[in-house]
Amino acid sequence: MADGAGTGTVRGTVRGTVRVHALIVRVTHWVNAFALTCMVMSGWQIYNATPLFGFRFPAWATLGGWLGGAIAWHLAALWLLVVNGLVYVGYGLLSRHFRRSFLPISAGRVFADTRDALRFRLAHKAGSYNAVQRLFYVGVLFLLVLAVLSGFALWKPVQLHALAALFGGYEVARRVHFVAMAGIVGFVVVHLALVVVVPRTLVSMITGRARIVLEPSK
Repeated sequence: MADGAGTGTVRGTVRGTVRVHALIVRVTHWVNAFALTCMVMSGWQIYNATPLFGFRFPAWATLGGWLGGAIAWHLAALWLLVVNGLVYVGYGLLSRHFRRSFLPISAGRVFADTRDALRFRLAHKAGSYNAVQRLFYVGVLFLLVLAVLSGFALWKPVQLHALAALFGGYEVARRVHFVAMAGIVGFVVVHLALVVVVPRTLVSMITGRARIVLEPSK
């Protein structure tokens, strides 16, 4: 809903602005983007030291320069991510941001919105997520929790042996961590692609506001 930030008549319509993202959502979003970038790039450097699969990540896509440097970056970014995540989750629960933005999610609505998206008919309403977006955001939150927990199991496998055992052991935890990371990177790629398609979403994540058509002018 509009909060009186200003209106104007343009070609027979009345346009105005609405707040679509609270300040705390915007701040935690950008802090999270920075922390995740550091974690992924340093994580790829750590992976290169002992690859799980038959490939390595290119040096330009890694951070830390060597294993010890990468671990230092990874742990620093980890704590930033955890603290920032706790702030965001606390706000999301107390303000009901999660309930308003991400729920409900139904299989029928996800199917219908996916079909509309493939036909390029999916409408985008400022400040409102469609079912596909809701599913993606809930999914990436789950992957973030999974990545953090499996990361702790890898960092302290002896002290946190119960957590490591929950994942099936150290080697299984490594694979879970890699899959979670891959899923997060996949989400980021899709997220950036959608920003390219709908660039005004980037502006609203910076300013917190979006322009909308309020009503036909009289």
